[in-house]
Amino acid sequence: MSRIGKQEILIPKGVEVTKSGNILKVVGSKGILTKIFRDDITINIENGLITLNIKRNDRFSKSLWGTYASHIKNMIHGVETPYQKKLILEGVGFKSEVKGKDFVFALGFSHPVIVPIPEGITATAEKNNITITGIDKELVGSFTAAVRALKKPEPYKGKGMRYEEEIIRRKQGKKTA
Repeated sequence: MSRIGKQEILIPKGVEVTKSGNILKVVGSKGILTKIFRDDITINIENGLITLNIKRNDRFSKSLWGTYASHIKNMIHGVETPYQKKLILEGVGFKSEVKGKDFVFALGFSHPVIVPIPEGITATAEKNNITITGIDKELVGSFTAAVRALKKPEPYKGKGMRYEEEIIRRKQGKKTA
């Protein structure tokens, strides 16, 4: 039994959830999110509550049960208050700026690195602090991870891009005799 899947999900005021076929649509003050769900799980929307039940009692359906409940909770939370991730760029000569719909990074390479910002995400770069916000948790997380992967922090000096709350374990380096 899924602990998350058997919980009822409360729909807050100002948020509208509709289901047509396999598509679940969540409308809130910050935007609209839609997601396609498989028919292995039945989604019931009644009296401001969402309940999920499994159709078949197999391992795959049980694994989707809690996952779908988490997806729906994230969609409802996202249309109320947007998700936000912050990155910190550390290193001499490393710069970041937003030009139109693109991120432009100077990361120590011989050329600037240009990353297009996807639709549905707003990004700001102030000095070496990068803030990425959006209503879709999955999109915000994956885009932030892709940006961080451009220059991961290295363990000797700590240079690179790291999450705001991330702590980089430092290595000692060479010893002089």
